[in-house]
Amino acid sequence: MNYLSVESISKSYGAHILFKDLSFGIAEGQKVALVAQNGSGKTSLLRIIAGEDEPDTGRVTYRKGVKKGYLAQEPKLERRLSILESVLAVDNPMTKAIKAYEKALQHPEETEAYQKAFDEMERQQAWDFEAQVKQVLGKLGFDDPSPLTDKLSGGQLKRVALARLLISQPDLIIMDEPTNHLDISMIEWLEEYLSQNNITLLMVTHDRYFLESVCDVILELEDQTLYQHPGNYSRFLERKAERQEIESINVGKARNLMRKELEWIRRQPKARGTKSKARIDAFHELKKEATKDMRGNQLQIEVKMTRLGSKILEIHRLRKSFGELNILGGFDYTFKRGEKIGIVGPNGTGKSTFLRLITGQIEPDGGKIITGETVKFGFYTQEGMQLNEEKRVIEVVKEIAEYIPVGRKGRNITASQMLERFLFEGDKQYTYISKLSGGEKRRLYLLTILMDNPNFLILDEPTNDLDILSLNVLEDFLDEFNGCVLIVTHDRYFMDRLTDHLFVFEGEGRIRDFPGNYTDYRQHAEREKELEKRRNKSLVKSVEPKEKEKAEKTKLTYAERLEMESLEQELEELEDRKKAIAKEFEEASLNAERLEELSREMNELNNTLEEREMRWLELSEYEK
Repeated sequence: MNYLSVESISKSYGAHILFKDLSFGIAEGQKVALVAQNGSGKTSLLRIIAGEDEPDTGRVTYRKGVKKGYLAQEPKLERRLSILESVLAVDNPMTKAIKAYEKALQHPEETEAYQKAFDEMERQQAWDFEAQVKQVLGKLGFDDPSPLTDKLSGGQLKRVALARLLISQPDLIIMDEPTNHLDISMIEWLEEYLSQNNITLLMVTHDRYFLESVCDVILELEDQTLYQHPGNYSRFLERKAERQEIESINVGKARNLMRKELEWIRRQPKARGTKSKARIDAFHELKKEATKDMRGNQLQIEVKMTRLGSKILEIHRLRKSFGELNILGGFDYTFKRGEKIGIVGPNGTGKSTFLRLITGQIEPDGGKIITGETVKFGFYTQEGMQLNEEKRVIEVVKEIAEYIPVGRKGRNITASQMLERFLFEGDKQYTYISKLSGGEKRRLYLLTILMDNPNFLILDEPTNDLDILSLNVLEDFLDEFNGCVLIVTHDRYFMDRLTDHLFVFEGEGRIRDFPGNYTDYRQHAEREKELEKRRNKSLVKSVEPKEKEKAEKTKLTYAERLEMESLEQELEELEDRKKAIAKEFEEASLNAERLEELSREMNELNNTLEEREMRWLELSEYEK
């Protein structure tokens, strides 16, 4: 059953054509993704399909009775409502019943109103639906749905809008960058949710794992033309490569033909009769095909990295908290040249705070951060550069530098040439910032960061709003970057491709240094869960053992008793040494070498303590 038909639609803004004569359809159960470079019109196309805008030509037709739901990049919600009220602000009898019941719960003394609300819940069979609402809110980080939307950040508002969209259960879900502002666990839950067979979906996303596991059709918008690719992201890449290979052959043939036509054109400067005019028109079409750049518009990142010395960044016993919220509880790490470290963890565990501590934007409560003299940070933040909307693109770059050093041979290029490498070509350089798409603003912001030639890059959610092609080029650049890179991102593909190991923020001040990328970590976490399940099963089985078995298990051998006494003595000594090191850390006169030596010893002590405590606990069970 066809849900949606898009027929020959076009959209322009002034002389700038976004797309023309686009046609496609979406059938029930299909999951369709739209991919394209930033500024190609992805969001404009979604807005037209969602009924938020009108095409210049063509039409969009829905099957009668099909209900659509749209998640914009920056959704607008009615303020002064609670999270729950905002999510239930969809017009159907079930949500009305839930709202009335939630209100009645706040005033249990009004028994008549409560009974009426309870009866309506029964009539609408809304109990399961209410549980589903609270489950969706919980998965998106809203365990308490009572706060007003006025107090929420932009990212939280988008999550509220996402929850409302899912709860309204439209026949066709339309989503613009749904994974922005979600942490990785939320993305994995949403991925599983949208993979259900009964969901029909059209979305714009740059999340390649999402495209791989959810989508069965990918629409590619390139040079104002729409290409349809059945299959997931892997299949899309294969078909795109095949298409480009065929195009390159056709371009080669067109170039050979053009040489012959060019000779004819030059021989006939005055040939403007009816017969020759057709050939001249054909020549111009041929020229267009022959001069096509098969490389396409591709981001080019080349910077001259500032020299990085042997001492980079040392973190010793770093502590930070906000009231009762413990962010860092004594973290130690020494960075080495060329390290690429990913940072993962739920929202609110302190990932962005950690980056701001490193760069000196906020002060720690305790511990030390020692930064090498040659370190030059490039800090790409979530909020992005505060660009003046009234300025043109070229003005923003020239304010930083007229000429930019690139490569290793002392070459300089102009601000305009640098902009061309970042896909701001010709008239685009004189476009006002206010006219740029979200992805184009991000790309310009990245350019301003790299212009300063940093040797230690700190990237806080760098993938938001960037198109897939730009992400590929950025990944290639970072892969070859010889400095240090610290990355916070919800993009699992980006994390897997670049990171050597992870800092896993577990909450309550705990940070685990995990050797491996995100997929390695997820597999490790799954194994740990499985082991925990097995341990719990074993404990359940041994709750009521036979009396004889119980007597045998609770009896320590003479050697084990001696071992336990020795462990108690050793644990006391280890704790005393730990306290002594902690006290020495507080000394202001401590030099860097001694700090590093003490940090190593503290790490070894913690490992030894954990091992000995586990063994002591094992033995103590038999003493009971």
